[in-house]
This record gives sequence, C-alpha cells and structure tokens, in this order.
Amino acid sequence: MHDWRLEFIDLALNREALRFGSFTLKSGRESPYFFNAGLFSDGEAAQVLGRCYAAALVASGLQFDMLFGPAYKGIPLVTGTAIALAAHHGRGVPYAYNRKEAKAHGEGGAVVGRLAGRVIIVDDVISEGTAKRESIDIIEAAGAKSAAILLALDRQERGLGERSAAQEIEAQHGVPCISILTLNGLLAALEHPVDGRSRISPEQLAAMKAYRERYGVNQKA
Repeated sequence: MHDWRLEFIDLALNREALRFGSFTLKSGRESPYFFNAGLFSDGEAAQVLGRCYAAALVASGLQFDMLFGPAYKGIPLVTGTAIALAAHHGRGVPYAYNRKEAKAHGEGGAVVGRLAGRVIIVDDVISEGTAKRESIDIIEAAGAKSAAILLALDRQERGLGERSAAQEIEAQHGVPCISILTLNGLLAALEHPVDGRSRISPEQLAAMKAYRERYGVNQKA
C-alpha cells in the first residue's frame, strides 16, 4: 500500500474521523464503522488530507484540467487538493465551487470560478450519489466535462441494486470514481499491526469483514 494511503488512515484514526462501533447510516443499515471528514478541522489535518487527495489523483493517471468542490464540505477539500498539487506535483490547477443559493449581486451566479475542460469533482464520500449527480449537471451546464469523482473513502457497498453508488454513477454517466482509500484497502491495512500494536480490536475487524460480506460489492481494489 502506498505511504499516502497509510498516512490517510493514521490521520483519520488520530482525528477520530474514522470510528468503530455501531452506527446507523442514512440507508438504515447498522455499520460497524463510520467516516466523518468534517473532523479534519485543523490546519495540519487539512494539509495532510490535501496531500493525500493530490497523491491519489496523480496516481490514477487521469487527465484533467481543473477541480470542482461541491458546497459545502467539498470547498475546503478542493482548496487543499489544489494547494497540494501545486506544492508537491508542480501543477497550478484552477478550481471552482458552487453556492447553495445563486448570488444576485456582484458577479452573480451559483458557481465561484470558471468551469472549463476536464473537471475532477472532489468530495469526501459517496452514499446514494445524489450530490455527485448534481455536480455533474452543474459542470455539464457550463459546457465542461466531468472527468472523475475523487473521494476520500469508497465504502464499496451496494446501493439498492447489486452495484455500489460509485459503480452506478460510472455506468449511468461515464464518470469514474477514484479514492484515497477503499474499504478493501482499509481492511488490508487494519489487518497488519503497526509497531506490534493493532489499530483496532479483533472483534472490530471481524465485524467490518462481516459487514463487507453482507453488503459489499464484488470489487477487489
């Protein structure tokens, strides 16, 4: 596993953005783990998170011209990713984000920045995919093209059918989803102790594997 993925796991655990227990999801499912990117709420965390997003994007090999952050959580994420691309990969990539309500004065409009070319949507996770479809519509309405959706964590679990929300979006819109980390990658990392200590208990690990067995999609990575 690439170091930036391990760095992301350590950051998520240290900030308690990744928690283990029993959590009721929007879908009604009882999940043994929960991820909340809103807890990356200090400067150091923002710096590391942006670096991980940028590394995942560059490692994907996708061609892109700019970034887009859906309001509200996507705004700091897209900003951190753009900064990291410039600082660590020599790419001064422009970015834009939307407002929840269109501005009637000044420059007006619902989008801050200019959408053009191949656009990467930067967000935290994907559940039903509704917000991501809205972002795709905004980008296409501006005459640009959605190149991919960049996530922090892909839970790799089924939606209403046999596909995950990420797989459904790719099938319906032709827009792939890439991520810093997948559930399979997370489990692979959690299985290996660090400095002789396990990151989670054997019971927590077993619960996550059972959840994947019940709700997971057929996806290796």
